[in-house]
Amino acid sequence: MPLIPEEPQIHESAQGPRATPATGRTAPTPRPVPGPRPAAPSRPGRPGPPRPAPPVQRTARDVAPAKPGPSGPAAPAAPPAAPQIQLIPASAEGALDAAEEAVDLLLDSGRAPGDVLVLTTGSQHPWAEHELSFGEASYWAQHDAGDDVFYADAALASRAASRPVVVVAVNGGPASAAAAALPLALARAGALLIVCGDPEQINSVLGAGV
Repeated sequence: MPLIPEEPQIHESAQGPRATPATGRTAPTPRPVPGPRPAAPSRPGRPGPPRPAPPVQRTARDVAPAKPGPSGPAAPAAPPAAPQIQLIPASAEGALDAAEEAVDLLLDSGRAPGDVLVLTTGSQHPWAEHELSFGEASYWAQHDAGDDVFYADAALASRAASRPVVVVAVNGGPASAAAAALPLALARAGALLIVCGDPEQINSVLGAGV
């Protein structure tokens, strides 16, 4: 550590006339040259100027919301909302036509064709009969593509995938067909179930609140 020269002590008894140079001016008293001093500590409560922090690259992990710790129980997930149910009164002979009109209204309102599944409890829809004539493989391939309205027998509802809207035409068949098809259709409907048929029969299966 470099030494700091001390300032000379001047006693009153040693004071005398200052040396006068030849020019007649009084020579100033030489002062010691201070050496390097340690940096002064910052005052309490008044920190020195902050240093700029280096840029930090943020990642998805950095900005992800904090997960609840083990001390607190996680909030239970909200149950999915039940689909709405609409009943269109129709006879067994007119149920398929009512279902067709419902599909047209859905498409006109902006629903995508691939959002709609149509099930029949009695005779097959003409489109389904036509497509099945080429074999079940190509028929179900169109179902899996999910880009158009799909028509199927209600007995095959368990094989069909869920879609936002399911339309059921109760167009005949045994009473057990509707009793089995309607609960399956309700389970396949993501947002809306439309049932076309006899209101008394439908209410007996789905409940009086339909």
